[in-house]
Amino acid sequence: MKLSIGGSLKLAFRPWVEGLENIPAEGPAILASNHLSFSDSFFLPAVLDRKVTFIAKQEYFTSPGVKGKLTAAFFKGVGQLPVDRSGARGAGEAAIKSGIEVLERGELFGIYPEGTRSPDGRLYRGKPGGLARVALATGAPVIPVAMIDTEKVQPPGKVLPKMIRPGIRIGKPLDFSRYHGMDGDRFILRSVTDEVMYEIMKLSGQEYVDIYATAAKRQIAEEAKQKAEEEKAAKAAGLDKADSAEKTEDKPEA
Repeated sequence: MKLSIGGSLKLAFRPWVEGLENIPAEGPAILASNHLSFSDSFFLPAVLDRKVTFIAKQEYFTSPGVKGKLTAAFFKGVGQLPVDRSGARGAGEAAIKSGIEVLERGELFGIYPEGTRSPDGRLYRGKPGGLARVALATGAPVIPVAMIDTEKVQPPGKVLPKMIRPGIRIGKPLDFSRYHGMDGDRFILRSVTDEVMYEIMKLSGQEYVDIYATAAKRQIAEEAKQKAEEEKAAKAAGLDKADSAEKTEDKPEA
């Protein structure tokens, strides 16, 4: 990853980085980042000397056909962990288990607290389950990370990237040892998550929206559907009106 794709990314896009000194040279740490683009999981590891392990949806590893096999080989090659989201509790428990295993090996674990990519570039409410529970279970420091302009490099749905220089800001490690043994308290989990999201917001400069990104995506999809239906109805009404006017013109005078 670092010698091939990582080197190419740095050469082609020249990402700027602030706060590299906040990444420990060794030992476990959690990198909690905002999520703007599919490429976030490649730009961040590319600028670090250490390996970063993210979790990825299992569909990336099980898709059929030649493209599916190539995709699976790629994700396995860069050390991503597949997570089965079909269970009753989704990816939550699998993500927590995977994260703990990575940190127990003394490695870096990358996670996106928003749970999915931002649909509009704003920062959304962090989900309290994965990030906070992994942090409290392992005692690993949480390092807030802000990806800057990566959504402009590769907007959702676009295959070819734009040659825009993205940035990465890395904040100082956050210590949550004061909450040790309290990972069953939902108020503590919420507090930890909100503290991390606040630090990400300061680093990224994004507008913060106090709802989950998944809810925002549903809302955007519903609004787009409603708009399409309204445009369809307006077009049908226009055709009916035009047809009525045409019939009136064709009607012979008395």
